[in-house]
Amino acid sequence: MIISCKDQIVADRVGWADTFWKRFIGLMGKKAMEKGEGLLLKNCSSIHCFFMRFPIDAVYLSEDWTVLGMETLKPWSLGSRVKKTRHTLELAYGSVDTNIIGEKLEMIEDI
Repeated sequence: MIISCKDQIVADRVGWADTFWKRFIGLMGKKAMEKGEGLLLKNCSSIHCFFMRFPIDAVYLSEDWTVLGMETLKPWSLGSRVKKTRHTLELAYGSVDTNIIGEKLEMIEDI
């Protein structure tokens, strides 16, 4: 899946975690994440970085994919609780260069 915002690609290799076990495992066990990679945690309002080896950027999304908040998380940390979060997008550290809070993300299926 490709995710864009304001006509710019945020990530072009995004996985989808839509079950309890996919969300639970998340990025644990990965050694790194390259720019352009991401994991969309559907129906997941809070995250952790336990057992992870690298920092990530977390983007907290509403039901309609509007960005409610963003933060960088280091390994072994807990994400913030952002009010009205429905989904969370985990991206490689440094993936979002500008403030996109309040913007709506677009999902494009890979062809």
